[in-house]
Amino acid sequence: MRSHKITVHAVVAESADAVSVSFDVPPELTDRFRYLPGQFLTLRIPSTQTGSVARCYSLSSSPAIDPRPTVTVKRTADGYASNWLCDNLAAGTAVTVLEPSGTFVADSPARDVLLCAAGSGITPIMSITKSILHSGTGHVALLYANRDRESTIFLARLAELAEQFPGRLMLLHWWEEDKGLPTAEDIADIVRPYSGRDTYLCGPQGFMAVTTAGLGQLGVMPAHIRREEYRSLDSNPFDTASAPKAEPESHGQAADGQPRLVVDLDGETHELAWPRGTTLLQLLLDRGFDPPYVCRESACGTCVCSVKTGRTRMLMNESLIDDELEMGLTLACQTLPESDLLHIAFDQ
Repeated sequence: MRSHKITVHAVVAESADAVSVSFDVPPELTDRFRYLPGQFLTLRIPSTQTGSVARCYSLSSSPAIDPRPTVTVKRTADGYASNWLCDNLAAGTAVTVLEPSGTFVADSPARDVLLCAAGSGITPIMSITKSILHSGTGHVALLYANRDRESTIFLARLAELAEQFPGRLMLLHWWEEDKGLPTAEDIADIVRPYSGRDTYLCGPQGFMAVTTAGLGQLGVMPAHIRREEYRSLDSNPFDTASAPKAEPESHGQAADGQPRLVVDLDGETHELAWPRGTTLLQLLLDRGFDPPYVCRESACGTCVCSVKTGRTRMLMNESLIDDELEMGLTLACQTLPESDLLHIAFDQ
């Protein structure tokens, strides 16, 4: 995954504790920064203790209508990165950023969707909402939970969208100051008319759990709900993202007893031995390749690839749903070989 320095275009306050940061992408990087609604950027934040920390922020902009990629950052009380960004970013600031990543994307702008968000979880949901409404024909039902109206990110913009698309956008606000925290029964009652739609969920763990339970009461299985979870990264992808690439080894026959892997990556095909106890991502990094990845924890989906031939197994999976697994998709950071001959493609 490549990192680039790009410049902040503008910083706009969205609520009392959230800002949207748009970026100027130079023409030579336009193709590198093309993104899908719901994806995220990983930002490098300077730190006096560790040199830098990496944080992922969802794109709230839509490639269908917005001229610049934009992330929205909500300040958290003890969050070093969010506070640094809110306090220090301004127009003209140079920021080191990884290219857009993530699998929390809508399948088609023509499909009807149920979108469920709480707090800053609205960020990727906003991108998906705008994209469907402006570039597709799908209908959107959006359940959005917040503490109060003042803290509701994009409150005015969502109202504008509802007026602009009265037959296609249904806003379902839930404010704790009026009703308290929602229960699973509350969620089920609210979203019942839309429970047969493609469902996308993003927000704090408590909201995600109660919404999943509410949808379960309506017969929606957890495996059919796309989820985006926010978490701090245990590793820093910037530690290796800009490091000089080592020359890949000469790839001939695999060593005795080790599976042989053919991998399509960055438009080239390579063949190498794959030790059975080594994940695909670690193997490629060890051999000097530059595969896409961010979290190494199965959550972000950045390292998704396709198993064309052979069998693999994953140690963990927090980002791929059943339909994607049936298509042969896997996560390189969690994937181990199960057969002797394998063909895996990153070039989707």
